[in-house]
Amino acid sequence: MKDVREALMIGRNSDGKLVRRPLSPHLMIYKPQLTTVLSIFHRFAGVGLAAGTLLMVWWLVAAATSAEAFGTVQDFLYSWIGRLMLLGWTVALFYHFFNGIRHLVWDAGGGFERESYVRSGLAVVAGTAVCTVLVWIAVLVGG
Repeated sequence: MKDVREALMIGRNSDGKLVRRPLSPHLMIYKPQLTTVLSIFHRFAGVGLAAGTLLMVWWLVAAATSAEAFGTVQDFLYSWIGRLMLLGWTVALFYHFFNGIRHLVWDAGGGFERESYVRSGLAVVAGTAVCTVLVWIAVLVGG
């Protein structure tokens, strides 16, 4: 049996003649770069925000329903898994926020020079880390 990849490389040009064409590059070909990794994390952060929003909706519905339902949600949120989920939601929130600002700058036509997008990518990561730590210090100190 022939290799499937070989069959995929056969195509026709505009004259209808058979030609050998290259496969499109994929993640196994490209070396991961900062912009690639940050783009993938931006998508993960979007999914994390959706999950965190469902958690917040559960909390709000429980608060509107009864004291017992609200107590159940609060107990869950104060457990280690609840705090881990809230931490992940906080990271996703700040990351998506800062990276969204970065994308707005790109949409305006700026920040495409190598030095600029590397610096802005590192600023997104640093801003996410600093803001997440500050919020969680405030949460843990404040009760």
